[in-house]
Amino acid sequence: MWIPYVVTAAALVPVAVAGMKATDVGPWYRELRKPKWNPPDWAFGVVWTTIYVFIIASIGLAWNKASDAQQSTLLWVVGINFLLNGLWSFVFFKWRQIGWALVEIAVLWVSIVVMMLAVFPYSNLSGWLLFPYLAWVTIAFLLNTSIYLKNPKANA
Repeated sequence: MWIPYVVTAAALVPVAVAGMKATDVGPWYRELRKPKWNPPDWAFGVVWTTIYVFIIASIGLAWNKASDAQQSTLLWVVGINFLLNGLWSFVFFKWRQIGWALVEIAVLWVSIVVMMLAVFPYSNLSGWLLFPYLAWVTIAFLLNTSIYLKNPKANA
């Protein structure tokens, strides 16, 4: 059934839009000291778009195989993850709280693992489709950590 794919996509649109609107790569961000391995700005949009497509596929596959009771659990797991996904951009870019963003992204990482564990019973492919999400957020966590350590005055 195609409805879960459409609903997941519709739920991700506000997450993506909110994240994009909160992300300001203006003077404050440009002046932060970042590691040499910092991905180029253009990569973020490409990677996130790909990850969102994989999330839609993953959740749609799992949803179609889950019972009504199991769907309720999936809804909570995915909803919390989407909330955390969108929140990071606000904490880091909008509110400029690099340390709190580090805490938030760690919680986001855990929520991705939980989401993977929640979908694997319905489809191995569903779980593996979330692996790029986990990998990218791991990179983002390391980047956030590096920025936090390289910019002690920005963390005050």
